Amino acid sequence: MLITSIVFGPMLCAAILFIVGRRHTAVRDTGVILVSALELVLTLVLLLYPGTLHISLLLPEGLRFGTDGFRTVYAVVAAFMWTGASIFSREYFEEEQEHLDRFWFFMIVTLGATEGVLLSMDLMTAFLFFEILSFTSFTWVIHEETPGAIRAGYTYLFIAVIGGLVLFMGLVLLYTEVGTLEFAQLKNAMDTAAHPGRVKAAAVCILLGFGAKAGMFPLHVWLPKAHPVAPSPASALLSGILTKVGIYGILMLSLSAMQKEASFGLLVLILGLITMALGAVLALFSIDLKRTLACSSMSQIGFILTGIGMMVLLRAAGAEEGAGVAASGLVLHMVNHSLIKLVLFLAAGVVVMRLHQLDLNEIRGWGRKKYVLMIAFALGALSISGVPFFGGYISKTLLHEGIVEGIHHLEDLHTFLSIAEWVFLCSGGVTFAYMLKLFICLFVEKNKDPKKQAAYDANPRCMNGWSSLAISLGAIWMVILGQPAVMTRLAAFMTGFDEILGFQAFSWTNLKGGLISLSIGLLLYLSIVRHGILRQGTYRDLWPKSWDLEEKVYRPLLTGLLPKIGGAIASVPGENRVLTPLAKCCVLLGTVLGRTLDSSTDGIIVLLRHTLMRERRVQGEERRHPGLFRTVLAEMQEALRPLASNFTFAMMMTCIGILIVLIAVIAAVL
Repeated sequence: MLITSIVFGPMLCAAILFIVGRRHTAVRDTGVILVSALELVLTLVLLLYPGTLHISLLLPEGLRFGTDGFRTVYAVVAAFMWTGASIFSREYFEEEQEHLDRFWFFMIVTLGATEGVLLSMDLMTAFLFFEILSFTSFTWVIHEETPGAIRAGYTYLFIAVIGGLVLFMGLVLLYTEVGTLEFAQLKNAMDTAAHPGRVKAAAVCILLGFGAKAGMFPLHVWLPKAHPVAPSPASALLSGILTKVGIYGILMLSLSAMQKEASFGLLVLILGLITMALGAVLALFSIDLKRTLACSSMSQIGFILTGIGMMVLLRAAGAEEGAGVAASGLVLHMVNHSLIKLVLFLAAGVVVMRLHQLDLNEIRGWGRKKYVLMIAFALGALSISGVPFFGGYISKTLLHEGIVEGIHHLEDLHTFLSIAEWVFLCSGGVTFAYMLKLFICLFVEKNKDPKKQAAYDANPRCMNGWSSLAISLGAIWMVILGQPAVMTRLAAFMTGFDEILGFQAFSWTNLKGGLISLSIGLLLYLSIVRHGILRQGTYRDLWPKSWDLEEKVYRPLLTGLLPKIGGAIASVPGENRVLTPLAKCCVLLGTVLGRTLDSSTDGIIVLLRHTLMRERRVQGEERRHPGLFRTVLAEMQEALRPLASNFTFAMMMTCIGILIVLIAVIAAVL
C-alpha cells in the first residue's frame, strides 16, 4: 500500500488538482506543495518499513517494485527535490499564470513516474515509467512556448524518443537471450546465456537508451539547450533528478548483467571521461548562467559514469574492495549533485524572477548585497567544486580513489588509467574555475553601468520567506554531507559496503588530490576567465558556433539520410541488393512513415496550440477580416513557422527509432 501510494498517488492527485485548478488557482498551488510534501513523508516512512509490490495485471511479468538502501534513499532525495522546487515555484510563477495548469499537472505526474523508476525491480518496469517521465517532462521545456523553447523542446523530445526505442531494442534482445529482466536474476545472465555476445549488444543499447536521458556524450545535445529555456524549478528537477534516472538504469544494469564484464566497464569509463571533460569545458566558456549550470550537470554526470566504469572494471578483476570504494563514491555523488543543483538552479531562478536575464554581462553585480542568496550559492559552489568540509569533496575523493585502485590492480590498463586520473583532476579543476566565474560575477564584481549597479544595491531583498526556506534547506545539506561520519554511514547503508566506514577522508593522500584540482581551477580562472573570456570589462562567448553537434552533424545527417535510404534501395539492381526482403520492408516502412508524418502532423500542432496549449488572441489586438480561408491559412503559417522544422526532425528521429526496433524484433525472432 505504501509503495502504491508513492508511485501512483501523485498521478491521481495531478488529475484532481488539474480539475480544481481551472477555477481555484490558489488551492491548486497549495495542493501541489502538499502532494510533494506528503510524498516526502511517505518515502521517509519507507525507510522504516521497506516492502515490495507486484502488479501482475500489466505486462507479461507484471510491474515489480521494491526497496533497498540505495533505492529508498534516492526516492527520499527525489521527493525532497520536488518539495523544494514546488515551494519556490509559487513565487517564481507569481507574474506568469499562463499554462500553469498544464505545468503543475505534468510536474506531479513526473514525480510519480520518477519514483516508479527508482523503486523498480526489473528493467521493464523501469522502462515503462522512464518513458512516461520522458514525455511528461517534455512539457517543462516548452512551457514558455517561445521559438527557442519549442526548438529546445523538440531536441529534447527526439533524443528521448530515439533513446527510448533503442532502450526497448536492448530489452528485447536481453529478454530473448536470458528470459528475464529482473535485476536479481540478471546477475547470472552472462553465465547462462547461449550467446553472450548478444547480451553485450543488448547492454550497449540499454546504455545508450538510459544515457540519452542522463546527458551522456554523444547524446548530450539536449541538455545545454533545454535548461536555459525551461522554468528554473523545472531546470532544477531536470538536472538534479531526471538525469539521475538515466544513471539509475545504467547503474542497475552494471550491478546485474554486466557486473563483471570488463569491456562494458571500459566503454562506460571512456564515455564518462569524455562527458566529464567536455561538459566542464563547455561550462567554462559559457556566459549564460543557466547554460553554465546545465553544462556543469553534464560534467558531473561524467564523474558518476566514471565511477560506474571503475566499479565494473575492479569487480571484473576481483578487486571487490576497490569496487566498493568506487560504488560508494558514485552513489554519494548522485545524492550530492541532486541537492547541489536544487540550490544552484533555484538561485538562478531568483535572478530570472527579478531581472529576466541570464547573460553574465547583464546580471553582473546583482547579488552583491543579497546575503542569503550569496551564502546559499557559495555553499553549492564549494560543494560541487570538491572543497574540503563540503559534500562534494568526499564523493569526489572516493571516485578518485576508485581510479587509483584501478591503477594498482589493472596492470594492462595502467597507462590509460593514469591518464584518466589526470582527466579527472583537471575536470575537477575546471569545475572550480567556472563556479568561481559565476560567483565572482554575480556576487563580487560591479556592473559596468553604475546606475544599474546602484539599482541592484538599492533592493537587497530578492525573494520571499518561503523561497528563502526552500533554498536554505537545500544549502544546509552541503555542510551536513561534508562530514565524513555522515557520508560514510550513508554510503554503507546505500551500498552495503561496510568497509567504507574506515575511510580517512582527510588523510594527506586524499587531501592532496583535492588540492591539485583546486589549484588547477584557480590557475584556469586567472588565465582563461580573467584574461580570455573577460576582456575590457565584458564577458565574451568564445565557443565557436560551428562546433554545435546537433546543428552541424545530427540534423544534416538524419534529415538527409532517411529519405535517401528508400531511393538507394530502389536504384540498386535486384541481383546486387544485399538487404533481405524483410529488411527492405522495414526501410520502406520507415520511409513511408517519415513522409506521412512529415506531411500530416503539422496540422495537429495547430490544433494542440489552440487546445492543450490554450493559445488565445491577445486582447486589444487589431482584428482584420480578410476572409475566413485566408485568416485560417495565415494563422497556420504563423503557428507552424517555429514548429515545423523541429517537429519534422523529431518525427524523422522517431521513424529511425521504429526501424531499429523492427530490426531488433526480427533479429530476436530469427
